[in-house]
Amino acid sequence: MSERPSSTPRIIDRATVIDCGFATMQRWAIRIVAIAAAAYILGWVVGRTWMVWFPVALALVVSTVLAPPTSWLRRRKVPDGLAAGLVMVTFVGIIVAVIAVLAPQVAGQAPAIADKASDGLLQIRDWLRDGPLNVSDGQITNAITAVQEKLQESASAISAGVFSTISAATGIVVNLVVTLILTFLFIKDGHRFLPWLATIGGRRAGEHTVEVLDRAWNTLGGFIRTQALVSLIDAVIIGGGMFFVGVELWLPLAVVTFFGGFIPIIGAFVSGALAVLVTLVTNSPQDALIVLIIVVAVQQLEGNVLSPWLQGKSMNLHSAVVLLSVTAGGSLFGITGAFLAVPVAATVAEVLRYLNEQIDDEVGPGAPPEDSHAAEEAEPADA
Repeated sequence: MSERPSSTPRIIDRATVIDCGFATMQRWAIRIVAIAAAAYILGWVVGRTWMVWFPVALALVVSTVLAPPTSWLRRRKVPDGLAAGLVMVTFVGIIVAVIAVLAPQVAGQAPAIADKASDGLLQIRDWLRDGPLNVSDGQITNAITAVQEKLQESASAISAGVFSTISAATGIVVNLVVTLILTFLFIKDGHRFLPWLATIGGRRAGEHTVEVLDRAWNTLGGFIRTQALVSLIDAVIIGGGMFFVGVELWLPLAVVTFFGGFIPIIGAFVSGALAVLVTLVTNSPQDALIVLIIVVAVQQLEGNVLSPWLQGKSMNLHSAVVLLSVTAGGSLFGITGAFLAVPVAATVAEVLRYLNEQIDDEVGPGAPPEDSHAAEEAEPADA
């Protein structure tokens, strides 16, 4: 029996390599376009129905703070409805008391903060023009004017509008009532949601969904509670420093610092700049320098000690991601979007981490170490 001729090996020439490259680019281009289209449609739907999602988002944020005390009461045999009602009444009472004490002073002094900050900008402009830097008016006038207009427009919103950044289509009262009702329902029956979802989703999909939502909930709750504590510490230290320096508007500026802390990076920068500019006008350059040192020291303490220590690795977001998230959220949905941007980004990051873990679990132990953490862990066991 004669031998069959061996098959001719495939010749991979430049045309074949280029064709394979374009084929890969085509597949990925189609996938990227499909993902971008889906994200655009999702964003469009959220924007169109924002009046519905806004109270839901606020209720979820508030629930992360109220759920632990409700669970504590539930573990002590307090009925679900009574536990949620007691926590809600206590929470509303504290908020009303704080607003009754601080709101008149903060809202009444908001125009003064804007005026003093604008005057501080003018003093800085005069120093840049007449001082050693000798900067021309044309180089700084546009920037100063833009900042002044922004301060005038946003000072009242920062001080008095923190609790009222509500959709104009439905009104503050409706949104407030809906948010409170949803918060009560979430803390009352929220513990039943994940078991129900696991039953509906089945063994595989239900387990994955429950795990992802549980991690996202813990991340969101940890961020809100930790950020509130960090913001309170910042406000107390900076407000106390301005009080001892003798700044008349120390209380409203401390309140602005507290709420500004919930908008990472940008909020701290704006509130710190306001404190320094107001001190520059109401007191002296020496006092403004002292306040600037206090602000910088507190922000360094927050960034290098408080936030890493209190938050640990729960957030694990790069500063660039945080900054871009706040910028995108503020551009799309105003102050509310800037406030919710980081929790949303942290939740998305937690989902991606879980997906990465599942990919690692599915990659075989024979894969290269750079392709799989699971492969790295399996090597000692196989040795």
